[in-house]
Amino acid sequence: MKRTILFDTETTGLDPLKGDRVIEIAALELVGDLPTGRSFHVLIDPERDVPEEASRVHGFTRADLEGKPKFAEIAPDFLEFVGNDPLIAHNARFDFGFMNAELSRARLPELDMGRMVDTLDMARERFPGMPNSLDALCRRFSIDLSERTTHNALLDCKLLAAVYLELTGGRQRGFSLAVDDNGGGIATYTYVRPAGHVPVRVRPDPAELEAHQAFVGHLSDPLWIA
Repeated sequence: MKRTILFDTETTGLDPLKGDRVIEIAALELVGDLPTGRSFHVLIDPERDVPEEASRVHGFTRADLEGKPKFAEIAPDFLEFVGNDPLIAHNARFDFGFMNAELSRARLPELDMGRMVDTLDMARERFPGMPNSLDALCRRFSIDLSERTTHNALLDCKLLAAVYLELTGGRQRGFSLAVDDNGGGIATYTYVRPAGHVPVRVRPDPAELEAHQAFVGHLSDPLWIA
């Protein structure tokens, strides 16, 4: 089954070309577009200050990151985890831009932009003219946001995994729930019925029942009729 990696970063600011750095990376493995439970998560020493306005967004201060590994030290493990599979992110150009700036600084191969899957682009195509931030999409799909008090990369990845599932067809993805070809585990999810949802019961009228019986009458030895 198809393997993809969903990832997110937190940074000291908005522009890697002006010296902003990555301070957190989180990534989740998806197989068949469902989480397998494998993840990568690390905090990074940015080797510079963390502006107060950035701390208000993600909750990390310079003191929180002192003693953490530098990007060059964790980069090989990140590259090994993501492999050569497609990379999914929300506003992916932002995350790719920062990761490639860091990889270039560490003199390592940059991420191929051809691997990029941007859920923001997907959301804009599906919901044109509507708010399509991660928060807005979670509310639209009735995904629980109660734990999201700051932009924590690992939590954002878990929320985005649920959003991505909805954007690619919803929770019913087919009949097979095996997460790999060898049967090594079963993918599960929890469905929360949206507040106020009322099931619609379809009752065929007499004409529809008659048409159905006529159709069945033309079938040759149907299996469900004893």
